[in-house]
Amino acid sequence: MSRVLTVATRRGELALAQTRSVIAALNAQNPGCEIRIKELTSAGDRDRRTALWNLKDTGFFTSRLEEALLAREADVAVHSFKDLPTRQRKGLVVTAVWDRHWPQDCLLARAEAKSIDDLPNGARVGTSSLRRAAQLRYLRPDLELVSLRGNVRTRIEKLHTTGLDAIVLARAGLERLRLTEAISFTFDPEQFIPAPAQGALAIQTRQDDEETVAVVRSIDDAGARAVTSAERQILVTTQCGCHAPVGAYAEAADGELTLRAFLSDVQGRTMLRKQATGPMSQAKQLGERLAMELLDAGGRDLLQELERKRGQGDVNA
Repeated sequence: MSRVLTVATRRGELALAQTRSVIAALNAQNPGCEIRIKELTSAGDRDRRTALWNLKDTGFFTSRLEEALLAREADVAVHSFKDLPTRQRKGLVVTAVWDRHWPQDCLLARAEAKSIDDLPNGARVGTSSLRRAAQLRYLRPDLELVSLRGNVRTRIEKLHTTGLDAIVLARAGLERLRLTEAISFTFDPEQFIPAPAQGALAIQTRQDDEETVAVVRSIDDAGARAVTSAERQILVTTQCGCHAPVGAYAEAADGELTLRAFLSDVQGRTMLRKQATGPMSQAKQLGERLAMELLDAGGRDLLQELERKRGQGDVNA
């Protein structure tokens, strides 16, 4: 293509590392394509104090990039797919899903720990996620959960400076920043279920920008799109967004998807878990079916209670 493509990304070491990897992949598939980076600051980058479960809006980390696309300040936006709201902005499309690796969560501890059972009684564990908090409480009701915000390096630093015993982070960020030496152990994603689309990157464009769509589509990963489609459908069908303890994890093998999902109360006392298998070609239908099973098993009541508590300002990890 003749024109220069502008790729919007959040400021920050991880966002830039992910964006550069996307640009390298685009250049490999489209030799001669000139691409430049436009760094933007999201609401989530400006507000590093509010606990994520207290946020009232979606798109905390992605809206600014989408606005740049719609204003034609950028041609492409790179997102961590798990941060992108399930309701697509009018005129925008996720043209490629790429680099779905390392979807698991990891625990980083100050003292040696090879499993969650190795943490001391009453250990203080930092997390910014209701999903992680609920699963941690389910496994270890004695743990003290502490709200933790900041970029990856900041959170690792807080582990050693704020009296925490451990923190939980996504493995993908640690891998992409080459900080895996900090990992004490990695959770089994079949047991400690990740966020929908965790580990995948979403490359977004304007729907009517056919030239850019053709370039970006060249790196779309059909397998990554299928597993993330199934996982994100759990959020679409339950309509619980990022403000509820919900997780989904899909694996693909021999044309089939195995999808595991959970829905819980904040305290992890009622943990609803379901599993289903179906063709990759019907990823969304598989996600919808499993989500309905969760809702019918008591998920509706859990979500209604969570919404009631949120209205009273009583939701925290």
